Amino acid sequence: MKQSAFIVILFILALAISISIYQYGLGNPVNFKDGEGRSVPLNIIGQVYTGGPLVSLLIALSIMDFAIIIERSLSLRKASGKKSVNKFFSSILDKIRSGQIDESIQLCEEQRGSVANVIRAALQRYKELVSEHNLVDADKQLAEVQRSIEEAMMLETPLLEKNLIALSTIASIATMVGLLGTVLGMIRAFRALAQAGAPDAIQLATGISEALVNTAGGLFVAILGIVAYNFFVNKVDNFTYQVDEASYNVIQLLKTK
Repeated sequence: MKQSAFIVILFILALAISISIYQYGLGNPVNFKDGEGRSVPLNIIGQVYTGGPLVSLLIALSIMDFAIIIERSLSLRKASGKKSVNKFFSSILDKIRSGQIDESIQLCEEQRGSVANVIRAALQRYKELVSEHNLVDADKQLAEVQRSIEEAMMLETPLLEKNLIALSTIASIATMVGLLGTVLGMIRAFRALAQAGAPDAIQLATGISEALVNTAGGLFVAILGIVAYNFFVNKVDNFTYQVDEASYNVIQLLKTK
């Protein structure tokens, strides 16, 4: 599934779920009491409901945050392979030192994951070139192996970084949605103050509550998205560093063959 299609479908599902939560969960009559014809919240759930319709959008964005975090966690765990990356590298280097190229390729196929895919591409290319040693000299062999590593990395990196842009975008949008809700709540509060005679206390409190609830909701979604984005970017950088280190060691060992 293309990344854009995944995000669109996720947004539609998250919005449908959030509207249901807002209407039937937060808006449950047990969370309110009647205050002269106007609903007054009885608990924190009712207080959140007073944030207005924008709360449902913030809930949808938070659902998207959690869904992308789960998807990225599973994907990066799969990318690391079946066993420890360090143990895998150690086994690969030992087999290359002993000249067991076929066994090294088999080990990559068993390990799976992005790291193993890059190393496997390099070893398979080296094996092909060795079989043509009369046609390709040693320096060109190593250059071709290095190129195969770079090509494999170009294919794997987008998979590792998938949906990270969406995560950072959600964080930015959540901040703006929270700010919009804050402004709308303050407009309601000042409208209550502008009435002739005594201010409408319920409308004033509702307006302030709407402003604060949207501010808190927007900040929560934004903080969650930013922290998750930085965490996953760091994980991807670590993967890239590990692959570069392993590739360098593989190239150095192949030079001695």
